[in-house]
Amino acid sequence: MVEPRGTLILIPAYNEEAAIGAVVREVRTLMPELPVLVVDDGSSDGTATLARAAGAKVLSLPCHLGLGGCVQAGYRLAYELGYDEVVRIDGDGQHDPNYIPLLLETLRRSGCEMAIGVRKGAKGGYNTSLPRRIGIECFRLLLRPILGRPVSDPTSGFVAVNRRALEVFARSFPLEYPEIETLVVLQRRRFRFVEVACPVRPRLAGKSTITPFRSFYYVIHVLLGVFVNVLRLNPRRAVRAVGETFDD
Repeated sequence: MVEPRGTLILIPAYNEEAAIGAVVREVRTLMPELPVLVVDDGSSDGTATLARAAGAKVLSLPCHLGLGGCVQAGYRLAYELGYDEVVRIDGDGQHDPNYIPLLLETLRRSGCEMAIGVRKGAKGGYNTSLPRRIGIECFRLLLRPILGRPVSDPTSGFVAVNRRALEVFARSFPLEYPEIETLVVLQRRRFRFVEVACPVRPRLAGKSTITPFRSFYYVIHVLLGVFVNVLRLNPRRAVRAVGETFDD
């Protein structure tokens, strides 16, 4: 039997050498009692070396798996090591670690399997490109009839999960763009999620890999993934959800 081990901070990272050291140091300064695991997704730069130097444990993947595969590797290791909770933050510095305690407190108090940090900008709004805003709105419209409730920020990567969700994600996790499909996976398991407002910050370095062209590819790819997952859940609901999305 695996002994319970508390909470793990999980940071998936790919070529984030300009930011990862500062992110790890900030997390460890704010919460020195919590272990930090950086999953290096086959980076070609010094991400793994700088993460270790900053005080993180590093799981180096032998090749680039993409975000979903990277996150699942971290979840699987955390589950096998016996962790009860995992908080995932990005390696670019946009997620503020000061909100990790609030995310965990809400997860525990609510009894839900996942707590999502809903992104808010410094002045109350989350600023992103027009194609991404359109995509996020499409996902919100699509997910509402599927989940039976509204979701404010379906693409947020700032999340906390408990061991029940961790067990599921360790076995099966959406591979390429996981955040939205993850909500449908939770629905299939009759798991619940709760949202917490968490302001975001500018990236410490680099730029997003989601270009305007990739934003449209992202929308189509995720819509297909969601549709397949909902077919497993309820074929009639899948057709109804798509119809309601376009009706809106």
